Amino acid sequence: MDSITLKGRITNQMTDEEFFWFCQENKELRIERNSHLEIILMSPTNSFSGKINTEILRQLSNWNFEKKRGEVFDSSTGFTLPDRSILSPDASWISSEKWNALTANEQNSFAPTCPEFIIEVRSKSDSLEYLQSKMKNWIANGTQLAWLIDPIEKTTTIYKTNDLEEKISGFDTKIIAASPIEGFILNLMLIKL
Repeated sequence: MDSITLKGRITNQMTDEEFFWFCQENKELRIERNSHLEIILMSPTNSFSGKINTEILRQLSNWNFEKKRGEVFDSSTGFTLPDRSILSPDASWISSEKWNALTANEQNSFAPTCPEFIIEVRSKSDSLEYLQSKMKNWIANGTQLAWLIDPIEKTTTIYKTNDLEEKISGFDTKIIAASPIEGFILNLMLIKL
């Protein structure tokens, strides 16, 4: 299953809290909501993608542990963006200042904030066009830096708030991050393909 999109009167009228509980009651699925309030049902991540996601998350978490500048989140974390979409990147980072500004209730839901940095990893079932559109949506909602890692094409595309995109070919390199996570280096050579 690639994905199934649910749309109509019921999804359009679902409150953020109702959507949150819908996701809690269907934990076996990856569920997102787009800005049109359509619900997107996706199958769980395949094992290969999960392995790549784990290595990326390990590197980001290690950097964050050392710097102590924010919080790192995995692919099961949903965020409510300004356009009302609720998305779950494969890895994300939020500064301590932004995270601590949220109430305890907001932190215990799909937090109404946009991560400053996100990473999405393309799996075999993902449409490249859909992911490219999703990356632009992240930036439009406030993400400052976003990386789309494509193990199929062996490319990484870097998205920034100034609409500039940079493509890096091959996985025999390291990606050095800019603001807001300057100092983070993702070693693509550690991603076993």
